[in-house]
Amino acid sequence: MAITIIKDFCKGCGFCISYCPKKVYDLSNEMNKKGYRVPYPARIEDCTECGLCDMYCPDFAILLEKTKKKEKTKEKEGR
Repeated sequence: MAITIIKDFCKGCGFCISYCPKKVYDLSNEMNKKGYRVPYPARIEDCTECGLCDMYCPDFAILLEKTKKKEKTKEKEGR
């Protein structure tokens, strides 16, 4: 899973941190142009690609790109 945070879209609400079932995200000390602390994927290896972070982000600041390996596995399973 490739996770991209569009830092300048983020308002630091923390929804991605709260709703992630695997606690992938932490809040960084980095500030964006608006003065908000932005999240970062601290434990990306724990990501299950559920998409809840992207779905709950009110600012569309999270972009998820599934890994090729998982896409190929799904194709083999007929999904």
